[in-house]
Amino acid sequence: MQNWSTMDFLKKLRLKKENPGTSTGAEWQPYSKKTIDSYTPVDGSLIGTVAVTTEKEYQAVVEKAQAAFLAWRQWPAPRRGEIVRQIGETLRKNKEPLGRLVSYEMGKSLQEGWGEVQEMIDICDFAVGLSRQLYGLTMHSERAGHRMYEQYHPLGVVGIISAFNFPVAVWSWNSMLAWVCGNTCIWKPSEKTPLCAVACQQLIAGVFKENNVPEGVCNLITGGREAGEWLAQDERIALVSATGSTRMGKAVAAAVASRLGRSLLELGGNNAIIISGDADLDIAVLGALFGAVGTAGQRCTTTRRLIIHESVYDKVKKKLKQAYAQLKIGDPLDPANHVGPLIDKAAVQLYLNAIAACKKEGGRFLVEGGQLQGNAYKGGCYVQPCVAEVQSSFKIVQEETFAPILYLLKYKNLEEAIRIQNAVPQGLSSAIMTLNLREAEWFLSSAGSDCGIANVNIGTSGAEIGGAFGGEKQTGGGRESGSDAWKNYMRRQTNTINYSTTLPLAQGIQFTV
Repeated sequence: MQNWSTMDFLKKLRLKKENPGTSTGAEWQPYSKKTIDSYTPVDGSLIGTVAVTTEKEYQAVVEKAQAAFLAWRQWPAPRRGEIVRQIGETLRKNKEPLGRLVSYEMGKSLQEGWGEVQEMIDICDFAVGLSRQLYGLTMHSERAGHRMYEQYHPLGVVGIISAFNFPVAVWSWNSMLAWVCGNTCIWKPSEKTPLCAVACQQLIAGVFKENNVPEGVCNLITGGREAGEWLAQDERIALVSATGSTRMGKAVAAAVASRLGRSLLELGGNNAIIISGDADLDIAVLGALFGAVGTAGQRCTTTRRLIIHESVYDKVKKKLKQAYAQLKIGDPLDPANHVGPLIDKAAVQLYLNAIAACKKEGGRFLVEGGQLQGNAYKGGCYVQPCVAEVQSSFKIVQEETFAPILYLLKYKNLEEAIRIQNAVPQGLSSAIMTLNLREAEWFLSSAGSDCGIANVNIGTSGAEIGGAFGGEKQTGGGRESGSDAWKNYMRRQTNTINYSTTLPLAQGIQFTV
């Protein structure tokens, strides 16, 4: 493997040892005393530091974003789309170094790092087309000589709180749509992956400067919980889009609701694949494997439960054990490895705690887990993906552990399988593996999966940007990315035009003066 200790990809992205963390575009605030240290989970080394946004700087950012909105909303939507098109081209040119940074700072495999940047490129393409399709509706009026229609207007300033596991993609889902809709954005990235955000801000600011986009359309603030609370509690922030844990989402939702603001929440997942007795087992096991170990189990759409028909249960167990034995774990910048590290040592401890809890409740491990040691795993964040046979009544099965732990459950009929799948607090992604048309249609019916995403013969992860992404129950109910998710970033207005010579009143009411 090539030695990337010099981190040439950081230089390509104009990242330094010390980086400011507050920006309203091309303008960066001075490097302040309070900082965030970014350590890579690959080997535990320090990549760089980012200055934390002060409250005074935050206030200045919001004021700049408000002022920019007044001008940006007047740009024709297709013109805003052209700016996003250029952002997509810039991302294409920088896909290689940015993908490496994502992999190095977050710990996901290099292929997944590049794949995440590709998601950014894809959402840019989607948003460009959308910029000419922000449709309203025309309705027939009950009054003669009148026309009724609906149109959509931008909201204002959109706050985006993103999580470490997708340090750039989910931000782009929000920002690209918000921008073509005419909003300005303030991004608060995870304090665990701040350098990815600084790099993106550098790239976007260059495009905006070349096109004379008003300063304050693209904004970055950095920090921990306090910075997120500023956004949630600020009445000037029209929409807060937050991605993260259910616990975090509840706090954001309560703060935003208390001021009657809008929130868009993408929270936890406890996703299951039902493997039918009529499934193609090769496809089923492949989908389960990638879903369970991709991003080291640190996706909200990670497969955490396999609900397997009793007739094929033993066959699936055997195939899974063989598949897990072939996994290569190690440095994610080495393309030969399938699984990289967890984000930090705290995540490793949560993984170990979940394994202990599972064993205490009576879980039997088909593939044993544990923390990996040795020179190949320096940094201490590498773990063994594991598989456990459990009962649906286990408390640990109801919880989302952000790690590569897969639980196996057995079922007798489809009704029981769906009941087991739905009997968790989360409702993000789900799948059934079956060649039986009746089973597939039943799973997708109103009596089937209660999740925001329901798939047939593909896994729970790997959602395409063309469809709205999100889930129900404790997942938060939000929808991002494709379909009509753009409406989250706009306000709807009903208009009535009277082109007659009289003023007929609605519902036939008679009134004279």
